[in-house]
Amino acid sequence: MKLLVAIAAATATVLAAGGSVAAEVKPMDVVYEDGAIAGSLSGAAGDVESGAQIMNKGAGNCIACHQVTALNHLPFHGEIGPTLDGAADRWTEAELRGIIANAKNWFPDTMMPAFYKTDGFIRLGNAYTGKAHEGDVAPLLTAQQIEDVVAFLMTLKEE
Repeated sequence: MKLLVAIAAATATVLAAGGSVAAEVKPMDVVYEDGAIAGSLSGAAGDVESGAQIMNKGAGNCIACHQVTALNHLPFHGEIGPTLDGAADRWTEAELRGIIANAKNWFPDTMMPAFYKTDGFIRLGNAYTGKAHEGDVAPLLTAQQIEDVVAFLMTLKEE
């Protein structure tokens, strides 16, 4: 396990130094170390602006449950989850990546969905919706979208 974490850290170092882009980590191949994910899931750095957009609308829609002062220009911030102000001071980048990918590893009773999980679901079927999915389940966010949200969250420091 520690070897995989070391490999992920070395890959991140190569990427930061301008090396070639590593392959995307598929949801079923993600390695969690105490709930955290050491390296980029996409093999690329996240984009802060894209992360802010994902926080607002679409598959992420994080502000439906969380308040984020940096996004106060957007309406309808939720109060179900904790405020994300200061997230970069409370968690490391690897921890944030792990929380977004599968928050149940950190908070077993959370209502937050696992945004990068494709298996182990218990409520996908006709008994609940009348429209069971067909084929594989896609993650709610892509690997790059996870990296983008992490990049945005890393800008949220206590003032």
